[in-house]
Amino acid sequence: MLIYKILRADEWAALREAGTSAGAPVDLADGYIHFSTAEQVAETAAKHFAGVDGLVLLAVEADGLGAALKWEASRGGALFPHLYGPLRMVDVLWSQPLPLQDGRHRFPEGLS
Repeated sequence: MLIYKILRADEWAALREAGTSAGAPVDLADGYIHFSTAEQVAETAAKHFAGVDGLVLLAVEADGLGAALKWEASRGGALFPHLYGPLRMVDVLWSQPLPLQDGRHRFPEGLS
């Protein structure tokens, strides 16, 4: 199963350069890296990244993260994937720009 992480351009550049990341400021504050499922990611973008341009969407295979990935209740009681460990560049299957179009983020086919 693929799970998704939204990063700002500078966070994405830092991950590519270092090969690993402890996450965005919100991840550091919460103690884990926030991910979303395909069904959750558009709402995550709207709630936490409204109007923010220059974002990048990352896809990661959940099974490859092992025991460090926990599914925990969050927004509305839905289970969200949380990574208790670093995000490694080798775990990123693909990345794609997440451009703004008419005030909303344009997701790849099948994720909007």
